[in-house]
Amino acid sequence: MKKPSVSFVIPCLNEEKTLPYVLEKLVKVKKDHSKEMEIEILVSDNGSTDRSIVIAKKFGVRVAPAKERGYGAALDSGIRNAKGDIIVFADADDTYDFLESPALIRKLVQGNYDMVIGSRLDGEIHKGAMPFLHRYLGTPVINWIINLLYSKKFKIRDSNSGFRCFRKDKYLSWDIKSKGMEFASELLIKALIHDSKMEHVPVSLYPDKEGRIPHLKTWRDGMRHLLRILFYGPHLFERVGLSLFLFFWLQSLIGFFAGKVVSIGGINLYGIHSMVFFSFLSILGLSLWGTGLLIATKQPRISRIYQFILAMEEDRLFFVLLSGFGIIGMAIVWIFIQWQKSGFVFINFEREFIVATNLSLTLLIFGLQAVTAHIIKRD
Repeated sequence: MKKPSVSFVIPCLNEEKTLPYVLEKLVKVKKDHSKEMEIEILVSDNGSTDRSIVIAKKFGVRVAPAKERGYGAALDSGIRNAKGDIIVFADADDTYDFLESPALIRKLVQGNYDMVIGSRLDGEIHKGAMPFLHRYLGTPVINWIINLLYSKKFKIRDSNSGFRCFRKDKYLSWDIKSKGMEFASELLIKALIHDSKMEHVPVSLYPDKEGRIPHLKTWRDGMRHLLRILFYGPHLFERVGLSLFLFFWLQSLIGFFAGKVVSIGGINLYGIHSMVFFSFLSILGLSLWGTGLLIATKQPRISRIYQFILAMEEDRLFFVLLSGFGIIGMAIVWIFIQWQKSGFVFINFEREFIVATNLSLTLLIFGLQAVTAHIIKRD
């Protein structure tokens, strides 16, 4: 039986203080498990100006320069340059213990998994290793969002883990685009979208070495993770937006036809003020739906509604827009005539005005979103 070939890929940018600890452990792993697997150690250098490259060569490991800057760019370059069929990566800061890596590799091989995630939340987090906000807010929230949007059966338990093991051919088929820290989230999302077989293995997390300056910037990188997660989820904007739009448009129509305030559970509804509120929320829903439409222009898997709009021929799109603007024009003329009858003093048909305005805004926003989506699609 052929031994599995494994490449350890270490992204590196000025890590001279911690890289020796990491490489010392990897060299030990290679020595202790040479009969079990073929091992390559590759440092993907992202432009280090300190002694990182010299240290790597001193340990006899391969150094591959990654010209494009960024955590994800360094990993992607290293993975593509790696010779092994199985990739294991973790940071060069020695916060993850590479002596635990054989457990991830065995789980991957024995279970025939596509990816194994080293879960810090299932393992031991040493004192000072993970900030309170990361442990109890950032990671759980990102776990929840990813599982809500993309998970069918397998549930992610540690989305921000930087210790992972996967098959190189699967990685190449996932087509990862991210160049920054959000690489970690996209890797999980693409694996889930492709129904990949995954599992977790508990791992330890250690605090940063004294004097090392972390590359992670909490709020900036957290936002990048969130944006990348939402980028692949137009269906979230579509479902939430469409639900809000239809529900509150219906409430506006009920208020219009009821023609009076209705008391429900001690709350007065369907008066002028609540109709304005309903109109605002319906427009908010349409805006969310339109955001999903714009995101859908860059996605291969989208709903039939989005597909229909994006596939619409230009001549049909033109006449749809022309019809919409025609209705808007008639609504404006009608409102102006009614206003004129009162000598341009006041408008005493508030309900009609609210519905007409809401209809005009709906058609206008929808038209602009459809046109913008077609413009982006052609980029």
